[in-house]
Amino acid sequence: MAINATQLRPGMVIKHNNELHSVFSVEHRTPGNLRAFIQAKLRNLRTGAMFEHRFRSPDSIEKITVDEVKMEFLYNDGDDYYFMDTNTYEQTPLKRDTLGDSVEYLTANLQITVEFFDGKAVGIELPQTVELTVIETEPGLKSATASSVTKPAKCETGLIVQVPPFVNEGDKIKVDTSEGAYLSRA
Repeated sequence: MAINATQLRPGMVIKHNNELHSVFSVEHRTPGNLRAFIQAKLRNLRTGAMFEHRFRSPDSIEKITVDEVKMEFLYNDGDDYYFMDTNTYEQTPLKRDTLGDSVEYLTANLQITVEFFDGKAVGIELPQTVELTVIETEPGLKSATASSVTKPAKCETGLIVQVPPFVNEGDKIKVDTSEGAYLSRA
């Protein structure tokens, strides 16, 4: 299935130069008076090599259809992350290299979709938002209301998110998984 470069999203599997690649990150850039382009970080599924590629906005990219299985994240053990098929209760370990930046959103019992191509797990599709607990941040201000001022907050998974000043340690927050941005308190 062909899509435009502007429709690229992290986690997609695409065919580029006759090889399968997993999209790690996508950044839309419009430099000054030049034409817009898409800067994508890709990982070759056969070799595991990571590289960045620049696509023009109108470029046509072949999106690969993969088998999707609903799974639940259980736990991680070093670089291995374990997922359980919610129908068969079969466990599947995935390496941190396969998951990329997605590991920063994984919490116990999170329902996700694992993508398989030719019987091999090639990546995961996260939900649109996840709830994370803030474990470390500067003390909140009593009179602080939502404004353009933000402060860094470290979440339980190690992800650092810019949050409003009224968020304190121990608060649960909603985070957008596509941009890694704070949305609201949970």
